[in-house]
Amino acid sequence: MKKTCFLFSFFLSFFSAFAQNSSTNSGGQVVTAQPTIMVIPFTKEGEDMRTVLEADPVKRIVITKVKEAFDKRGFTTYDFVSKLKAAKEQNLLTSTNQSDIKSQLVTFAGADIYVEVDVNPKKDGIYNGIDLILTGNETSTGNALSNKVGNSGTFQTDDYGVLATKAIDKISVEFLETMQAKFTDMVENGRDILINFSFAQGSTVNGETEIASAGLPFSDVIDEWISKNAYKNNYHLQGTVGSSIIYDRVRIPLKDQATKQNYSANKFALEIFKYLKSIGLSPSKDIKGNTIFITIK
Repeated sequence: MKKTCFLFSFFLSFFSAFAQNSSTNSGGQVVTAQPTIMVIPFTKEGEDMRTVLEADPVKRIVITKVKEAFDKRGFTTYDFVSKLKAAKEQNLLTSTNQSDIKSQLVTFAGADIYVEVDVNPKKDGIYNGIDLILTGNETSTGNALSNKVGNSGTFQTDDYGVLATKAIDKISVEFLETMQAKFTDMVENGRDILINFSFAQGSTVNGETEIASAGLPFSDVIDEWISKNAYKNNYHLQGTVGSSIIYDRVRIPLKDQATKQNYSANKFALEIFKYLKSIGLSPSKDIKGNTIFITIK
């Protein structure tokens, strides 16, 4: 029991981040904040996240019980149904692609972590049970932090709230231990993004073009900037592929040190964009998940 209490107390306090250009400078300073969580249903092919709970009372019960389990341990949680309703009212969920809808919803909710719950009820005569799969993901990148499978066992009851609680109790500690280890690493060392610099057809700039203000080729100028602005100077240059300069690992922090808000790949892309404009270039940017595409016109 003492070990479990310590685990939950520690997990509530580990969510910290740093800044570097004011936003990414680690500076030796730690900003601590409690992670926020939204529990969402896992959707199978053909299921619509916007309506899945309306058609399945068992999933509604289990989603509620998982959320309650986090609430009881002191986490700040966002209600999936409330956030979904708000997103619908604001016409934010415009895609027909379920992956896009999930991404739009979790981004709109603003939770640091979303936990997908896959529920499989089972019945054997007068006995009922459920199999439960929990998957914890970091919202900004979608990277999995923890996966765990549990089951309630079978009982002579049709109270799925009781069955859900039994299944959750069996896996919650291990689920959080795994999530803690991975998330703590990201808190301390940042998370990885990929950056691809390319040159538009007809561009007068390439990797070897000397940037007058720096007196260095573009490839060296951008490498110096990445070195200074990657979180704790942690990055890796994959090299030049065709006309592209690819960084297959650049670390950015979880939190903006200056604003205390979530720090995303989009914000880092904006910093790159502003820097390239400041040295006289004409860039465009595109962000897909945790990959930034910068094109020099």
